[in-house]
Amino acid sequence: MKAFTKVPRFAKSFYFLFGTFFIIWMLFVDSNDIVTQIRLKSKLSNLKNQKEYYIEKKVEVLKNKEELTTNQELLEKFAREKYLMKKPSEDLFVIVTED
Repeated sequence: MKAFTKVPRFAKSFYFLFGTFFIIWMLFVDSNDIVTQIRLKSKLSNLKNQKEYYIEKKVEVLKNKEELTTNQELLEKFAREKYLMKKPSEDLFVIVTED
């Protein structure tokens, strides 16, 4: 009991002990502790970056769609290159390059 007498008087207070316990609980034990908050903040910034990327991709796809619907030659070129389409009287050769 002698060790407890060396503790400052304010540290023996119920409010100090409860406040200290509460702060420790909120910082390390609670489901919304510091580590979780840091992880969530990191995930949020990651998701914001992904959102920007997909918005850029969406604009690019809408631009390509507009070009394909207005230009018949571009539509034919796209179909031939992307989906390997051909006319009935043509032969199709696919060249595969190994990188």
